[in-house]
Formats: sequence, structure tokens, C-alpha cells
Amino acid sequence: MTGDTDLEIEEAFRRAQKAHNNKAKLAASLKNRYIKLEDKNEFHEEFIRCLKYAMIIYTREPAVENVIDFVTKFAACFEAPVNEESEEEEEEEEEDENEFLNFLFNFLLESHGANSHAVRFRVCQLVNKLLGSLSENAQIDDDLCDRIHEAMLVRVTDKYPNVRIQASLAMARLQDPNNPDCPTIKAYMLLLENDSNPEVRRAVLSCIAPSAFTLSKIYKRTRDVKEKVRKLAYQVLAEKVHIRALSIAQRVSLLHEGLNDSADSVKEVVKTHLLPAWLRLLQGDVLQMLHKLDVENCAETAVTTLHAIFSMATSSDELLQNAAGLDERKLIPVNSLTCENVLYWRALCEFVKSKGDEGEEILEQILPEAAIFAEYLYSFLKSITQLSEEQRADMTQLENVMTQEFVGQQLILLVGCLDTSEEGGRKRMVAVLKEILVLPNTPTSLIGLLVEKLIGILRDDTKKIHTVAEIISDLREPILPIAEPVDENEKRKKQVKLAEVRVQIMEAKQSLEECISCQDFSRAAELKDSVSQLEELKNQLALEASQSIDNVKEQRVEKSDPETLLKCLMMCAELFKQMSIKRGICPTMTALIESLILPSVSNPNPAVRNMAIVCLGTAALHSKDLANTHLVLLLQITQLDEPKIRISALRALIDQLLLNGLNILEDKLAPPASQSPDSPDNSNGNPKQLAKDDVESTVQSILKMLSEFLDSEICELRTETAEGLAKLMYCGRIVSPKLLSRLVLLWYNPVTEDDQRLRHCLGVFLQIYARASRANQECVEESFLLTMRTLFNAPVTSPLSEVDTSNVAELYVELTRPSALLEPAAVQGASVHDSLAVRVCNEILRDVKAPEVRLYCKTLSWLEITTEPGPATNELQLLLKDILQEVKDKYCIRVIEKLRNQLNGDPCTKSARNQDTTLLALDDNAEETVTKDETKPKRAKRGQKKASTAKNGRKTSKADQSSDESDEENVPEAPPSVRPTRRAKMAALDKTKQDLTALINQEANGS
Repeated sequence: MTGDTDLEIEEAFRRAQKAHNNKAKLAASLKNRYIKLEDKNEFHEEFIRCLKYAMIIYTREPAVENVIDFVTKFAACFEAPVNEESEEEEEEEEEDENEFLNFLFNFLLESHGANSHAVRFRVCQLVNKLLGSLSENAQIDDDLCDRIHEAMLVRVTDKYPNVRIQASLAMARLQDPNNPDCPTIKAYMLLLENDSNPEVRRAVLSCIAPSAFTLSKIYKRTRDVKEKVRKLAYQVLAEKVHIRALSIAQRVSLLHEGLNDSADSVKEVVKTHLLPAWLRLLQGDVLQMLHKLDVENCAETAVTTLHAIFSMATSSDELLQNAAGLDERKLIPVNSLTCENVLYWRALCEFVKSKGDEGEEILEQILPEAAIFAEYLYSFLKSITQLSEEQRADMTQLENVMTQEFVGQQLILLVGCLDTSEEGGRKRMVAVLKEILVLPNTPTSLIGLLVEKLIGILRDDTKKIHTVAEIISDLREPILPIAEPVDENEKRKKQVKLAEVRVQIMEAKQSLEECISCQDFSRAAELKDSVSQLEELKNQLALEASQSIDNVKEQRVEKSDPETLLKCLMMCAELFKQMSIKRGICPTMTALIESLILPSVSNPNPAVRNMAIVCLGTAALHSKDLANTHLVLLLQITQLDEPKIRISALRALIDQLLLNGLNILEDKLAPPASQSPDSPDNSNGNPKQLAKDDVESTVQSILKMLSEFLDSEICELRTETAEGLAKLMYCGRIVSPKLLSRLVLLWYNPVTEDDQRLRHCLGVFLQIYARASRANQECVEESFLLTMRTLFNAPVTSPLSEVDTSNVAELYVELTRPSALLEPAAVQGASVHDSLAVRVCNEILRDVKAPEVRLYCKTLSWLEITTEPGPATNELQLLLKDILQEVKDKYCIRVIEKLRNQLNGDPCTKSARNQDTTLLALDDNAEETVTKDETKPKRAKRGQKKASTAKNGRKTSKADQSSDESDEENVPEAPPSVRPTRRAKMAALDKTKQDLTALINQEANGS
């Protein structure tokens, strides 16, 4: 083109709108024109005039984005390279070139406070792109840098998310990670913690520099409520943070939560980015990475991590390249066993075995035969050190023993990977496991696992029971040598007889000498034989005498020390756990219960008592008669013993109620106790009715006791009770609005704020319980007024006075919403919201001047009330009419009138109501705004109040548009799976593009 060397500004902007034009050439041509000009002011004014047309458009139109990119390239071409040698020669040229760059920055900084959010957005976008286009060693004036910094710090608090995003990205090169007082770092950390828009949090994550001050904030974003934010947080940690910068707890938490995340994309990022990055930093040494995780305290997380690493292997050779140092026997030498290599061995074997037939060949290369492994396992477990009480005080020795126990645990788990189909190997493994269980130095922590593997190898149920019973018998009553007492009279008689023989020997020897001297050789021969016989008799009597002194016999001796009883009880518990409850209680199991478990319940040792309760509760699941017999015992223990033992008894009690219902005291099977325990007493005096009344009284006592536990000062007991009641209610064993109200209040109570398990359990329960059935929603509806009255009547000193009652009401509205049911099509007739509306109206009419009336009216505005004619609708209209006559509050009158118009079929009211309806989000970090095009309502944040007027709905729609159009620059996303054709792309571009030429021409003609 002939005019390219002297290109007009307006023409350059027109060409820049087209994507096919080379913006670098346009910028170079315009720069040539700028350099030739002596008076730059006219150029500046014309350039800004053309730029303003792009800056007033908020939407991300292709033509506007092309213009912004062109302006960025044009301004960046004025940057002069830093060269100290030629500074003096190029000083004048630099001043000319920096003049335009400074002018553009000044214009943008003067415009950043404009009323139009579009202008503010484009200003921040241009500042971001201009700073990003400068080279790494670029230099700008200190005053200008400070002004840019101050302006962007203001804009990161802008109302519109897109403005905050661009401002955050613009400050990326202005931060000082080593300075804890850096305002940019502080602003970034504030946005990460508090910004409600996920795209803003993502933008900050993409540009914040990791340091000792910011690492904790980046780490917390791995728990963000939004999948995209969590995904980017893991990417940032993988690319920018060394594994040594993280603590052991943080490493374990990242792997545990990342590999178990609900989003597959987050799991994939951990597998493909975080783990390979850590391995690269450790030169690919998997065992070294396991050492960084402290596998003794996080074995399951380490195994999950290893499985993720193994899943990325492309061949069997790659799987076997780190075979944990196996020798020719396919075993790790005993003196080379460590926590890391034995865990790696176990994880590799389990991963290969999970492949089924495909992994059999590989498994044969890394595991020996069952008989060989049995001897290997026995040799290691036999060598585990048994510490005395004094030695346990030495932490070094204790740590060594704990390491040995961990290695032994992993070796026992490897038994599950062995091929025990061969009879000889299976028998040898069973024999070794039995020997190990009887060994006195076998740690208590390994007993349950050993019994589990033993039962898994045996195939017959009867043989399983008899084998474990024999082991318990051998352990509790071992064969020991015992010395028997000797009768003193017998002992004296033997001594006298021995003395007589000795005298006879002496006399015979003397006679023998006399005969020899007399040369009576025949007599001498007889005497010699007599002496020999006497000597034999003497030796026999001496031997009998010595045996009588050490008369030791072997016999069984019963042991009752706590360690032995604990091992036996753990075997019983594992046996009952592994056996099917449909099989019932056999005589052998009954003998174990009577001879071992029941006597141990009263043992003075707390650990023995606790395990006895666990065994009794597990055994009671196998027999309803056994449960009935010992139910009172369990109830007494839940109230009298130590906290840990009370919790075990409570778990056993809850298990019984879940399995058999509340009628476990009846001799006969009764219908499931799904009716309310508050049924009226219709006793006629007959025995059956009296028995029924006794049962109901006992049930009431049990429920009262559980209700009292909800107020317990023991946190674990309170949590276990709440979890048990939640299970009972969800399974239909209990239907009680009062108990449900107690659980809701417990969930909101500030006292339980630090009890994460309780909060999580109740949060999940309330959602799944209300969505399960219409009957459950009706129970939730009945508990609404109970909960609200408790909160309204709570004294100032009570923690419940701090609860946001509006948020509680929103929760109930959400839980009883008809659309929340899993099967909403099955709902017929009046909805639960209709019934709830009638209840609320009656509550308002009780005292129309009460302060809570305003909240009740607001609750009515949130309900999805059926407008079809019917008895419920007619009753509600009458109640609303009565309320209008008595209520004087203007807000309440407006809400009631609006509701009446809706029931009367006013279409305007219906459409406005659809915009106003809001839902509760049980998620604390849910977004605050609602998408403009959505007709279904979105949930509000827990614990926050939210207006629901149509006016507010219209105002937030613009913010929602900006949120939906959030700039995702510098935040990589996966490409779409289906690529559109070129013709489709061109058609879409023609539809969406906006040409600025018409606006420019219109302005020129007007002037």
C-alpha cells in the first residue's frame, strides 16, 4: 500500500478492527508518521479521540479487542532498549519515544475514576497490557510507577469483577514478594480471602508471587468452593512452589484433598502437574517423595498417591523400574526394610492385583509364593522388640518399635495380594498366622489385621470360628510347666530306703574283701553280683529322690493380665465383624461371650472395658435376643463410665436401634417404630397394652437420654449423638420434629463452630434428609416454628441469640421447596410450602405486634405457593385477609398484598416473583449474584441477609453480565473438545462483531 508509510490515525484504527490485518505493521507505519511530526499534541489528541470509541464499550467485542491490542503494540514500540553505553547518544530519542508512552499512561490514569464501568474496565485492561508488553528490564519514571500503583490499588476494590480482574493483573509487575508491607501483596491476599467472584480469585492466583507471606493464602485456595479456582491453585503450587517450601502437613493435605476432590479436573491436575513437578524436584526418586510425606502417619494418602503415579505408567517395565529393592527371592531383605520401601511394595502389589488378569504376570515378578512369604513374615514379626514400661519412656526406643509395627502392618496387608489357591501354601500361611497371634511379643495394634487376614484365607465359616476360638484359648490359657507338691512321708521313706541300700553295699564290699583275702573266689563272685545289684538299686532310688524334688508337670494356666485380655477381645471383635449377621450366634460364640466378653465389661482396666463393650455391641448385632438381654447394660454404661467407653456404648446402642428399630425390647417382632413417640395413651388395662406402654416408656427414656447428650460438654459424645440421631432419622427409625429442631439449632449454635465433623455431618444430613421424601419435608415443616420460637426466646446470655434468624428461615424454605425432592413428579395436591405458609400465617396472627412478624412476612415472600384453586389456597387467602386487617407495618402489608395478588392470578406479580425468589446456599462461599437469564432462583450465602425486591434483582443483572463476561486472561483453560468449522467461525464473527467505523464517521460528520 502506498499510504502505509504515512498512515492516518483514523485509518489505522479502522484497519486495526479487522483481525486479518497485521497490527505490528500498522503500529510501525503509525510510528513513522509520529516521528516525522514536530508538534506531537495534535497527534495525541486525535489518537485519544479514536481510542475513546473503544473505551466506552464494555462487552468483549472482537473489533474492540483488536483495537486494544493495536494500541498496546503501538505504545510498546516506543520502548527503547536499556543500553548503558549508548545512553547519551539516544537520550533525545528516548525522550521523544517516552513522551507518547507517558502521555498515554497519564490519560489512562486520569480516566480510571470515570463513572462508566466500561471506561474503568478498558483503562485497567490497557494498563495491564501495556505493562505486560514492556520488556523485563524496562524502566519507567518512579512518579509514574507510583501513580499507576495507586490507581490500580483503588480499582481492585471496584464494584465490577472485570475491573478488579484487570487491575489485579496490571499490578503483577508492581509487587514485591519479599516485602511483607507491600500494598500489592496485601491487596492480593485480601482479594484471595474475601472476593466473592471466582474469576477475580483466579486472576489473583495467576499473578501473585509465592513467598513466605503469600504461600498460606495460595494453599487455602486449594479448598475453594469453585472447581476452577482449586484447579488453578494446584497448578500454581506445582509450577511456582518447591516441595521443601511446604510443611509435611500441607503436602499430605494437598495430596489427600486433591486426589479425592469431587471434580475430575482437579484430580487430573494433581496427577499430571503436582506429582510430576515434585518428582522432578526429587530427581524422580519416589521413595524420597514418600519420605517427605512421613508415611507412618498418612499411609492411606501415600498409597493413593502411589496408585496415581502407577496409573500414569505406560508399560510394565516402567512399573517395575523401582521395584523397592527386591532380591532374587522377590523379597526385601529384612535388614533393608523401611517404612517407605515396604509401603511402595504393598501399593505396587495392590495396584497390579487390581488389574485382574492383566496384572498376574507382573504380580508373579514382585511377590513370592505363599509359603516363602509366610516364613519371611514370621521371621520379621518374631523380631519385633517388646518394651517394658521403663523402656517406653525412652522416645527413641518407642519410635523404633512404632516403625517396626508399621513395617509389620504393611507386610500383613501384603498377605491379601498372595495367591493362596494352592493348598500347601495356604495351610502354611494359616499355621504361621496362628503362631504369630500366640506369640507374646506380637503388638496389640496388629492383632485385628492378623485375624482379618486369617479369616480371609479360611473358607468355611465354622472353621473360621473354631480357629479363632482355639487361638484365644491358647493365648488366654497357655500350657506352662508347674511343680507339684511332694508328700513328706513318702520322701522320708525313700531316703531311709536309700540309706539302707548304701549300708548293704558297704557290708557287701567288706565281705567281698574278706573272701578275696581268704581266697574264697566262688563266694567273692556272688558278693560282686550282689554289689552290682545294690548299686543299681541305689542309683534308681537317688533318681527317684531327685525327681520328687523337681516334680514339674505341664498344664494350662489361665492368664488375666490386661494385655492378654485386650488381645483376646480384639480377636473376638474382628471375628464378629467379619461374620455375617444372618448366620446368628453359634455355641462357640456364645461361650466366648459368657467366658470372655461379659466378665471383661467390669474389668478395672479402661482399655479392656472399652474393647469388651465394642465386642458386646458387635455380637448383639448377630442376635436380637442378645441385644434385648444387654440393652440395659449398654444404657447404664453410656451414662456412668469414662467418656471413651461411653462413646463406644453409645455407638453400640445406635447400631441396635438402626438394625432393629425402637421396638427391640419387645419379645415379638413389631412393625418398624416409624411413628412419633408422642402418641396418646389409649391403655385399656390389658397385659398387652401394659407391655406396650412399658416399651413406649423405655423408648421415651432412650430418646430423652440422647437429647440430653446433645447438650453434653464432652465434644466427642455430643458429636457421636448428633451423628447417631441423624442416621436414625434418615433411616426412618425416628420421626420427631423436636429432635430435628434440636439438630438444626446445634448446627447453627456458635458453640459447635470448631467441631468440623459435627458441622459437616449435620450439613449433609439436612440436605439429603429433606430431599429424600415428602414425609421428611413435612417433618422439617413441623420443626420450623419450634426452631424459630427457640431462637426468638433465647436469652441474651445464650449463644443462640447470635444466630441469624433470617438465615435459618431461608434454610427451612430451601429444605421444604417442592423442587428439591429427588422425585418431584410424585408430589400431588398441596405442597409443603402451602402448609408452611398456613403455619406461618397462624403464627403471625398469634401476636401481630411481635418483632418477629416482619421475618415471618419475609419468609412468606420466599415460599413457592400453589396458585391453583383448592382448600389450602382458600384457607391461606382468608388468613392473609385477617393479617392485612391487623398488621400495621408497611413492609408486611406490602408483602401480604403482593402474595394475595399472586394467589388471585395477577401475571405481573408472578413474573416479578420469579425474579425475586432466592434460594439458600448451604455453601459458605457461594456467589452473591444471580445470572440475568436464569428463571430459577439461586441460593444465598449461609449467615448473610439478602434483599429480594425486583429493583435489586434488576440492578444485579448488570453485575451478573460482567461476571459472566469475566476476563480469563492469563488463566489457562482446556480447549473445547469439538472444533467448529471455518465457515461457522466466520458466521459467528459476523454476528458478534461491532464496527467502530460508523461511530467515528458519525462524530466526524457532526463536528
